[in-house]
Amino acid sequence: MFSKETYIRRRAELKRLVGQGIIVLFGNNDAPANYPANAYAPMRQDSTFLYYFGQHRDGLVGVIDIDNNEEWLLGDDIDVEDIVWMGYTPSVSDLAAEVGVTKTAPLSSLTSHLSPLTSKRVHFLPPYRHDTMIQIMDLLGIHPSQQRAASSIDLIKAVVKMRSTKSAEEIAIIDAACDVGYVMHTTAQMLIKPGVTERFVGGQVDGIARSLAQGVSFATIFSQHGEIMHGNPSDAKLEAGRLALCDAGCELNDYCSDNTRTMPVNGKFTQKQLEIYSIVEACHDYVLEVAKPGVRYMDVHFAVCRLMTERLKELGLMKGDVDEAVRAGAHAMFLPHGLGHMMGMDVHDMEGLGQIYVGFDDETRPNLEQFGTNCLRMGRKLEPGFVVTDEPGIYFIPHLIDLWKKEGHCKEFLNFDMLEQYKDFGGIRLEDDLLITADGCRFLGTRRIPYHPQELEDFMAQ
Repeated sequence: MFSKETYIRRRAELKRLVGQGIIVLFGNNDAPANYPANAYAPMRQDSTFLYYFGQHRDGLVGVIDIDNNEEWLLGDDIDVEDIVWMGYTPSVSDLAAEVGVTKTAPLSSLTSHLSPLTSKRVHFLPPYRHDTMIQIMDLLGIHPSQQRAASSIDLIKAVVKMRSTKSAEEIAIIDAACDVGYVMHTTAQMLIKPGVTERFVGGQVDGIARSLAQGVSFATIFSQHGEIMHGNPSDAKLEAGRLALCDAGCELNDYCSDNTRTMPVNGKFTQKQLEIYSIVEACHDYVLEVAKPGVRYMDVHFAVCRLMTERLKELGLMKGDVDEAVRAGAHAMFLPHGLGHMMGMDVHDMEGLGQIYVGFDDETRPNLEQFGTNCLRMGRKLEPGFVVTDEPGIYFIPHLIDLWKKEGHCKEFLNFDMLEQYKDFGGIRLEDDLLITADGCRFLGTRRIPYHPQELEDFMAQ
């Protein structure tokens, strides 16, 4: 938790930005894994509730009455049966006092508490858990299928504005989370060798996150099939001559890290692997030169795409005019996702509020009609305090190669005969977390996970 004054200041600014009405922020409840008493643990509190009310306990709702300048924390005090199993938890009034809230009420009174106020506009965020949807339906009579459309755009925009710019306190935590990420990824690099299973390495990476932080910030991706974007660890044994991709991060004090490294299983790149890897490395490092305040991240993305296309042309995998190839989306054969996304309390920060509000503005909108470009998550102008990921990649996806070859899609820019030789290559991605500073940007974390080819090979050789 931050200081009481931090939460008081955040709620005051939220009231100013939204202007009028009632804001209702729902905390999360335990979610059963396979039967009621066996819940996913530890419980993950809703990030926006945490941002404004700071408390991790389940069964809490924050209410902010802008017009009457009142703030409430609703929840039920635990009884002795809960204490027997879970230990003592402070009262709701004590929890409220820790974050500067003076008014409390039982959770059961939420509907009756708000009924006299519902003539005013009630602002809520798009729900993503079904128990919250039921609460909203009971409170406002809005069916779950209609709740996302009925959520408050004013509240969404206010939350996005505030959470997008990280304070010095938040940046310090993300730096620390990235340092845990360093241990996670270097552990994987030390364990990788032929015969070890993907599941074993992935499990060790998860264990580091649970040992040094709250846990992983998303399900760890570890696979020899790097061409599969979300390739979770399998029982497959690592094979000499293959590449292993590890995309993993931790959550520390409610803030995330997110890094990706791609390693040769036997510790040495082949010439073919090194040629592709060096292109991804150059694209990854190029972002440090061009990302700065006032620059649209969409423009950074396409600058990287042009660099990638130029280098792939040099290898003979692409051909034709670089600008025309990128305009046609030919590069998406190799990079079907965006350069990065916002990161903070959520690894894809605030994505549940609507990516169009989080990653874009009136000057930037993703082209939803073009493959690859439709997956951009971040395109808006960068500002100091933004935290974004820098994660270019090159992937050889056999089914995509076959489809585009059959359709003749972008045939004037792609060498399909040469692509046939790369169908068993896999994929490469390099990812670090980037802080936009007053005059440029820097990578977060005090230690850089090895990724330059020689340093990576030397580290793995140890």
